[in-house]
Amino acid sequence: MTQKRWHIALLQMDIAIGEPENNFAKLETLLNEAVGGTAKPDVIVFPEMWNTGYALDRIHELADTAGERTIELLSAFSRKHGVNIVGGSIAEKKGDAIYNTIYAFDREGRQVGDYSKIHLFRLMDEEKYLKEGGHIGQLELDGVPAGMMICYDIRFPELSRKLALGGAQMLFVPAEWPNPRLHHWRTLLTARAIENQMFVISCNRVGVSGTTEFFGHSMVIDPWGEVLVEGDESEAILRAEIDLDLVSQVRGKIPVFEDRRPALY
Repeated sequence: MTQKRWHIALLQMDIAIGEPENNFAKLETLLNEAVGGTAKPDVIVFPEMWNTGYALDRIHELADTAGERTIELLSAFSRKHGVNIVGGSIAEKKGDAIYNTIYAFDREGRQVGDYSKIHLFRLMDEEKYLKEGGHIGQLELDGVPAGMMICYDIRFPELSRKLALGGAQMLFVPAEWPNPRLHHWRTLLTARAIENQMFVISCNRVGVSGTTEFFGHSMVIDPWGEVLVEGDESEAILRAEIDLDLVSQVRGKIPVFEDRRPALY
């Protein structure tokens, strides 16, 4: 029987640009803190590009080759603590190309999903340094279908709708979403939750990189668009509890999927 009530932990962290050693050390500290409370999370989520930040001019030397270090750490941690992990995203080197990639793990430490960002953000020069992914982010955690998107992806509603039509009940969104676009962040995430009638679980970074400020405000939003938890602009572990029965309840009450007219649009 699939578990219905989930405890979520979001690691809203600052990221030291171009300093993987410091970032790995900080992540391990936050991971241990996240599982140390009275209510152990069912899934832990991190921000985008947490291993290097946007040190794009040095990304070839800093990126995690084939994700090996990240996979080793997160697989071992999830297995040891019996927790699912949607591991934010990392700068990952594959051959001569650098990708912005999420790795996800189940409670037994098995890799159950990966997703490389398919929409590269020109305002931060991603297209000059990174290669876009070639598949969408689908996975199952504890038998629950879910989807993964990264930051800029949330501006493309057709992607989240495709994930929802594929059965996703939860959408995980690691991000490095900067000031001054907090209104866009809140609005787009809420819209993705309402229009697809699913939980949106987003984790944004905080801190400053060069002249760019990141505001946090990581959020868990339910299928009605209600915000269950929202961070401020400081480093924190945010926690929320979700009831997956709400997805079927909302989809049954307002049957938008049944009322679609795909032959016309």
